Order: sequence, then structure tokens, then C-alpha cells
Amino acid sequence: MADLQDDVPTTAEVGGEDGLPDDPFPDGHAPAGETLERAHALLAAHPVADGYSGLPWALRHLPRYDLELGEAAIDTDVPRMREGHVGALFWSLHLPEGPGGERVVAATLEQLDQVRAVVESHPEGLRLAHTAGQIIDARNCGRVAVVPGPAHGTALGDSLGVLRVLRALGLRVLSLAGTAWTDRPGLTRFGEEVVREMNRLGVLADVSGASPATVQRTLALSRTPVLCTRSAARALRPHPANLPDDLLTALGGAGGLCMVPLTAEQTGPTVRDVADHLDHVRDVAGPECVGLSGTYDSGAAHPHDLADTSRYPHLIAELLRRGWSETQLSLLTWGNVQRVLRSADSTARAAQHRREASTAKITELDTP
Repeated sequence: MADLQDDVPTTAEVGGEDGLPDDPFPDGHAPAGETLERAHALLAAHPVADGYSGLPWALRHLPRYDLELGEAAIDTDVPRMREGHVGALFWSLHLPEGPGGERVVAATLEQLDQVRAVVESHPEGLRLAHTAGQIIDARNCGRVAVVPGPAHGTALGDSLGVLRVLRALGLRVLSLAGTAWTDRPGLTRFGEEVVREMNRLGVLADVSGASPATVQRTLALSRTPVLCTRSAARALRPHPANLPDDLLTALGGAGGLCMVPLTAEQTGPTVRDVADHLDHVRDVAGPECVGLSGTYDSGAAHPHDLADTSRYPHLIAELLRRGWSETQLSLLTWGNVQRVLRSADSTARAAQHRREASTAKITELDTP
């Protein structure tokens, strides 16, 4: 299998003079079968990095399972991910009963331990990944990369030390909505310290469902791109987690990423409804700001023909019929997630180098 690179193709590499891919059906009316074949071919080169999966919690209710063989009781298993060309999957550590509760820290740690155990018990299909490079390595080895997160911000227990422990155990995304330190006025002083520490550690901030003031303050403060792991366009569907156009514009301007969920409640009951949201986010925030969030195994109802992780080619086929270029689709499925993870990794490394240099200087001054 050819190595996947961090970079996505430029417009000059994928098409004609206008930057669009060469298309034997320029009127957009290719036969459905041929369009689906093109979608499979594109996804083979640029697989899906899915921004949200509820699989860890769903597996707790199964007495036994084999994800490599296949499981009909859930939406996600290795055969269907391969059929759908899923290359990376963010496993949510959210708690279905809500963000509160006295055991939220322990419950999050237990879910992190479960993620590790599930991946280790399915070595032929899954591989744990904590960095952008490890995601590519997993894909090049024929494995689906599993990225821990998002977890809910209440899992910190109002402690930066717990945040550092969670990061050491592999957490990559933390949701900010619904905590005591994010409210309608925005971030509290402690909330700002959380965002700064997340930047230093390489943990991405997820502001789906947060107040507009929290979103704006996080965008202004964060030195790494901000995620909305489950947000579509409020202009098309007035769900509280969907983003209005002014926040989509701000998110795109800050280099963030809006990961559109494949749920009937937020995007609508059909593939075309989902594609409408993807069109809108691309047009308002830019093609570098849009990604995919399957939200499978989260208890949500999904649009017709997008029932599980095998169905991504049908969505990509619809976007091809709408004239999305290969470059835009490669960003949507894979490139944008790689970009934000690389940015977080780079910022964390730079912070670590600064800390090491500062420690070395202090040691040198203290040495007689």
C-alpha cells in the first residue's frame, strides 16, 4: 500500500486549469454507479477521519463482541469501516447521563482504559494513535487509527493536574461546553488557564454546544485550531449545537474546523440534507474549515442511506454530483483533521522546548 502523506493535493495536481478534477461528465449527470465508483476511488486515496464515535459507551452494553469479525448490534466495526474507507476515528469519552456526577473523573479514566483494551484486543483492525504522524502510520499499516476524545470538560474536576494526566493517557480533544468555567459571559479566568494548558499539551478544544461568547473567546485565546466536533449550519437547521454564520466565519478565519454530524436531528433526514450543510459550511467558512462527524453509536438517528460507517461513499458521491473538487473532498475527509492535529502537535513541541530551555538556563545560573 502506498504511503499516505501529511499533505493533500494542490489544485494543480488534481485537475485542469480551473483547479477542478478532470471529469468525463462535466454536466454533473454521471450515472449513479460511476459516481459511486469515483467516490470509492477518492476515499481509497483520502480516507475519512471521523470526528466523533460513541463506540466506547456502546460496547459497555455488549456481553461480548468482535469488531474485526463484525457486530450487527452496533453501527461501527472493522469490516464496515473498511467498506466506508474510514482511516481514523475519534472515540468519544462523553457520558450519556450527562457531564455532572461525582464519579465523572473516574468514569472518564475508565473509558480511556476501555479504549486501550478494545484496541489491544483487535490488533489486526485497530491501532491507538496520539499524533498526526501515528494516524498516518496506522493507515499505512492497514489499521484504523483510534484517537481518544473528545471528553467532557467536567472530567478535569477543575484541576489542571487531571488535564495533564488525561493527556498522558492519550486524550486529544476536550469539550468546553457545560462546565463551571465556561458560561454565557465566556471563559472564566480558570477556563482561560485550561485553554492555555491545552495548547501546551496538544489537546484540542471542542466548542460544540458552547455559548457564542465562549466560542469567540476560545478562538481569540487558543494558539491552535479550535474544533466543533458536532456542529452543522444553524441557517439551515436551528439546532442549538449548530453554528450561526457569524461564528462559522470566525471559526474559518481562525483556522478552526467544523465537523458536520451525520444525524437527522442536526442535519436532516436525507443525504442531500447533509450535503446542503456541508455546502453551506464550505461556502461560509471555507473548504479548509469543514470536516465529517459520523456520531455513530451515540444514540442519534441518522439520515436515510447513512445508517453506519460503511456509507461514507454515498455521501461523497452526492458531493461529487454537486461539483466538489478532489482537493476540496480530500480536505473534507482527511486533510483538515491532519492539519489541526499537526498544528496542535507543533505548538505543544514548541512549548516543551521553551520549558526545557528555561529549565536549562535556570540550572546553569544556579551552578557554581
